[in-house]
Amino acid sequence: MTTTAAEPLTTTVAHLVGTLLAELGVGHCFGVVGSGNFAVTNALRAAGVPFVAARHEGGAASMADGFSRLSPLPAVLTVHQGCGLTNAITGIGEAAKSRTPMLVLAADIAASAVTSNFRIDQDALVTSVGAVAARVHGPASAVADVVRAYRTAVHGRRTVVLSLALDVQAATLDRPTALTAPVAPGPMRPDQGAVRDLVGLIERSQRPVFVAGRGGRGAGPEIAALARRAGALVATSAVANGLFRDEEFNLGISGGFSSPLTAELISGADLVVGWGCALNMWTMRHGSLIGPGATVVQVDDEQAALGSHRPVDLGVLGDCRQTAFDAFAQLPAGRLGYRTPEVSESLAGARWWNDTVTPDLSTSEQIDPRELSRRLDQLLPAERVVSVDSGNFMGYPSAYLRVPDEHGFCFTQAFQSIGLGLASGIGAALAQPHRLAVVGTGDRLPDGRRRAGDPGPDRHPRRGRRVQRRGLRRGGPPLQRQGRPRGLPRRPRRGHLPRHRPGRPGPRVRRRGHHGAHPRRPRPPAGVGAGPTRSARRRRQDRQRRRRMVAGRGVQGPLTPRNISRGPQHLPGRIDDLISRRGPPDHRERPNVQTMTAVRSLPLSRLAALAEIGSA
Repeated sequence: MTTTAAEPLTTTVAHLVGTLLAELGVGHCFGVVGSGNFAVTNALRAAGVPFVAARHEGGAASMADGFSRLSPLPAVLTVHQGCGLTNAITGIGEAAKSRTPMLVLAADIAASAVTSNFRIDQDALVTSVGAVAARVHGPASAVADVVRAYRTAVHGRRTVVLSLALDVQAATLDRPTALTAPVAPGPMRPDQGAVRDLVGLIERSQRPVFVAGRGGRGAGPEIAALARRAGALVATSAVANGLFRDEEFNLGISGGFSSPLTAELISGADLVVGWGCALNMWTMRHGSLIGPGATVVQVDDEQAALGSHRPVDLGVLGDCRQTAFDAFAQLPAGRLGYRTPEVSESLAGARWWNDTVTPDLSTSEQIDPRELSRRLDQLLPAERVVSVDSGNFMGYPSAYLRVPDEHGFCFTQAFQSIGLGLASGIGAALAQPHRLAVVGTGDRLPDGRRRAGDPGPDRHPRRGRRVQRRGLRRGGPPLQRQGRPRGLPRRPRRGHLPRHRPGRPGPRVRRRGHHGAHPRRPRPPAGVGAGPTRSARRRRQDRQRRRRMVAGRGVQGPLTPRNISRGPQHLPGRIDDLISRRGPPDHRERPNVQTMTAVRSLPLSRLAALAEIGSA
């Protein structure tokens, strides 16, 4: 494709960058507009690329990440120089570590602005989180620089940050520039000797299991066909959840989200083949899902990925689809393998956590999150796209909410940063507009207050050091003072000495934070000093703290009978009443274990509902 003669003879580099990216093919643009990225963002919009303005660059980065994961076209993130880029760096780091094909257009100061407050080493910053640093060097190389960045992002599956210096953006081009669209490289065909070795291992195995990861998402039908011929069970890593949804011998997610039955079947395999899967500690439960005598094979199109997380017996360097196709042609049919009638019957009854019998720990005031998640999976339509935030709660939406295919699950856990789920869910909703968007998030109240009973340390509001609330029990029901048995003398308050008889020396009292004895301080005369005494001030602070805790009381931590026994007094007792609630509930009636809220008033019309799953 080339520019036409009707276009103006001169144009700015910023306008050229936006126009070229639109012609190369980008699906959506997200960002926060500032003076540095104003021109290039307008050029993208003028070229027909939809734009979503976010309130913060961190949210915009996660939106672009979620969109790029589930869309055939990459997203573009546009940010201001300096602080705009630093605000977005956590979302960029998550995308980079997940190998998300995404482009970031980051404005940069001019080389001559040596005293600018926006000056940072942007290339070093983005490289430190795993992204690829690129730059438009000048008007003469602008086309080549943009095409190279686009090719690296899309064909190399990388997150690329393209820096645009302000003086370069404002530079003009004297003549139209021709554009040649980059050609996608063909799939890497594996060495045929390695394919024969793989086929030989499959023929000698009795219980093979195939685990597909992010690199195998585009080869689902080929891997499934080979598994049927090899008699292998199929599973996925978390990021490829839903790839084998319609397969009879599908084990779901391998790793920490596996049901007891599927974990037992995976650990009993004598051959484990990872297709574009790292086989890391999360997918293999720190190696416990690989039996002591199992043979491990890894198929990947990058040499550095083979054996990077654990030793492998055979590494096949090649494209997953091409490798599965070649192995299918060489493997004879008629193998039973692991696909026995007994395994099929067992999977039919307890394949998912939804079908696994667990004790219901619900009470009249609290709801077991497993029961709530199981019921939610029944109520939501099958055509859904589920995005999961990071935190203690994340196992419930990941294990209980099933998805229609690999494009229905957005799992932002590479950087393990809490708070990216909602924004990535908005991007996923835009990438899959025909599906109901569901976001699983939790761990914190929406207003940022800490839940009562949170095991985190308390800190003194002024001194900044850890203190312990006086008269409050950390392990029992919150906001209840510890009583003293009858007949025992009252404990003296901090800072005061007990009364002693005249003529006897006073007791030596060791104050908190000090190492010596301190005499009792005399009271100031009337009219001297201002404000309440120290003890009165402490009592007032305790009362204010207890009021705040009442408003935000809840439960956080692992699901145990002890945690289930705590919580607010106004939690609805029925799951149906909780799910049917519309709008964010009042803080006095906020559920402490899980909160499922259907939000109908989001700015994004396509995001029809938001499911917020609290921690347990």
